[in-house]
Amino acid sequence: MLIPWKGQPFPPEGQRRATAEALVRILVIDDEPSLARSITALLQADDRLIEECGTVAEALARLNAAAYDLIVLDYRLPDASGLAVMDWLLSHDRRESVIMISAEQSVEAAVGALRRGAADFLVKPYSAEQLRRSVAKTLAKRQTERSRRQTRQRLESSEQMHRYLVENSLDLIYTLDADGRFSYLNQRIESLLGHPRSALLGKHFSEIVYPEDLERARFSFNERRTGPRATSNLALRLTRNPFGNVESDEHGPVSIVLNAMGIYNRTDSRAAIHYAGTYGAARSLPGYRLHEQGHGDHSFHDPLTHLPNRDLFCDRLNLSIAQAKRRKTHIAVMFIDMDRFKLVNDTYGQGEGDTLLRAVATRLRQCLRKGDSLTRHGSDEFLVLLPDVGTKADATAIADKILQAFRNPFPVVDGEFTATISLGAALHPEDGDSADDLIQHASVAMHQVKGSGGNAFSFFSPDMHATYRARISLEKELHQALGRKELELHYQPLISLSRGAITGMEALVRWRHPVHGVVAPSRFIQMAEEAGIIHEITRWVLDTACAQFSSWRRRYPNLRLSTNLSARDFDHSDLDDIVSRVLARYGLPADSLEVEITERLLLEQDDKVSRRMQSLRELGIGIAIDDFGTGYSSLAYLRRCGVTRLKIDRSFVRNIKSTEDHPIVSAIAGIARGFDIRLAAEGVERDDQMNALETLGCDEMQGFLFSRPISAEDATRILQNFRLPGAVPPPSPALAP
Repeated sequence: MLIPWKGQPFPPEGQRRATAEALVRILVIDDEPSLARSITALLQADDRLIEECGTVAEALARLNAAAYDLIVLDYRLPDASGLAVMDWLLSHDRRESVIMISAEQSVEAAVGALRRGAADFLVKPYSAEQLRRSVAKTLAKRQTERSRRQTRQRLESSEQMHRYLVENSLDLIYTLDADGRFSYLNQRIESLLGHPRSALLGKHFSEIVYPEDLERARFSFNERRTGPRATSNLALRLTRNPFGNVESDEHGPVSIVLNAMGIYNRTDSRAAIHYAGTYGAARSLPGYRLHEQGHGDHSFHDPLTHLPNRDLFCDRLNLSIAQAKRRKTHIAVMFIDMDRFKLVNDTYGQGEGDTLLRAVATRLRQCLRKGDSLTRHGSDEFLVLLPDVGTKADATAIADKILQAFRNPFPVVDGEFTATISLGAALHPEDGDSADDLIQHASVAMHQVKGSGGNAFSFFSPDMHATYRARISLEKELHQALGRKELELHYQPLISLSRGAITGMEALVRWRHPVHGVVAPSRFIQMAEEAGIIHEITRWVLDTACAQFSSWRRRYPNLRLSTNLSARDFDHSDLDDIVSRVLARYGLPADSLEVEITERLLLEQDDKVSRRMQSLRELGIGIAIDDFGTGYSSLAYLRRCGVTRLKIDRSFVRNIKSTEDHPIVSAIAGIARGFDIRLAAEGVERDDQMNALETLGCDEMQGFLFSRPISAEDATRILQNFRLPGAVPPPSPALAP
């Protein structure tokens, strides 16, 4: 059945062909006509053409005659399984995306579909929203892949096009070598500044920087950093060539906004990366001027969002404080931080991140009153000044309005992004008598919200300050913990019931604070991630654990080591190099190491994380999902990321009993079997838990029933003397007959 345009006559034949090429073609294959019609009605849209059929034979006939973007496929059909359609697609190298729907409860059905490349597997009865979301996600991903394919084809077919775009860009694009000398300039340098680019190649960048801006430009124009910390939207001035041909009749320096980042490369795939220079892009700002003020040069507005900058905001805040003191009124300062902005930059790129920041600024402005002020305080941080708030309730109402506004998603290149914020507020005169105090206390309240999960609002209170100071102090001491040798490793064995032996050791980091005693990992690991030192701790853990493990492997050659990686570790491009160098240092084979990641990282992964997982797998290193079953991750990720082990989370093990059914654990065990992935359980504390897990097909497990995390010395002893709980010990030589 073909769905025509709703309520509209068909257009002329030529227009109809052009329109059909732009439409999304969907084939619904289900032998229940009423269900097929309901799916069609649910998915119907002006930009979609939907057809229906009810058998495998009819489906293959349609597929032979036409191509589709998406197939919604029932698992059970009258003449064969829906898997037969997927087998046909694979054998004919077709690119249709498939969403399988089924009343089957068995894991084998899901595994069969996902192994054949299904984008999703929905179990009946499913909600209408589930189907809509699955279709939208699948089509968005398909569009992204199609765009990438087209882009790749264009680039592969014409390098000349790429050079044309760079050469004719409205931005000045350059690269510097490691000494800060120009190695490339596009032709924009000539129309913007009047300098022949041939004359500047090989010259230092200071040749074109306005002398009074040189000190400020020194570390930004010649940038070494990459990622969010790299130079972004820095306002500078460049000098014109007084004898050159430029596009403007104006004299004096040219105001620009600069973005720059370091370039790193390696001589071969195994060599360490090294700094090779800088890539930068500078955009001129017609009519934009850097004004002379008492302290030096600065603009009064943020170049990206056009909001008042921090200097202008602080001037307004100080004026409001003075007026509030005279009038005996209240003012409020709000500190707003976006919770997941880094995810946008990492996933879609800085350009899309800048677009989102501009949209966020617009939405915040719409929530404020006419006399209120807003500034961008940092990369993804904003400050709000409410100069006249009658009561605390008035500030609360504005905060609630802001939070409500952020419930609506923002458009991004592949669809939509729901941005959440952490919002803290401080009141004058209760929470501070100066601009610095109010901003600091609003920041403390914001960090309290962020530490509790974000997407909320809180006023400052004095007890927060004590907590914040204690946290800052502890964070400072964590920076010093490695040098003071306060970090230590404990090891928890992984047991195989069928072998009656220890098959692995998991390395777990502990912080023994000289005053506070043992600090829980759940507390200091998150702190290390936020402070940016988790990667340093990970390197120490890897080196220390592998050093110990190398001595164990000489006596126990089949033993495996597992260690945890933070999501922040995947921000580092040299992660695989670090791991491989440590293994080589201690003469360990790559397949003796298994790194554990959380299921949340699997859910939130982008191309960068996926590439680094694949690099680890290519080295031979195993990847385990530490808390599988808690995050509802797509099974397709398991195949795509090369996962080698699933660890059943302790929350499922805690209440397990040998006399009851355990559908979730059974499903996880079935998934592991279907994907040929090793299975383990953590948090095993009782005999009945061990017996139930063994019955369900889980052979390897760890927990207090076998051993708590212990020192390396105790782990060595348990390796020598281990026996399963309840096993009969060998007779003493003195008592042997």
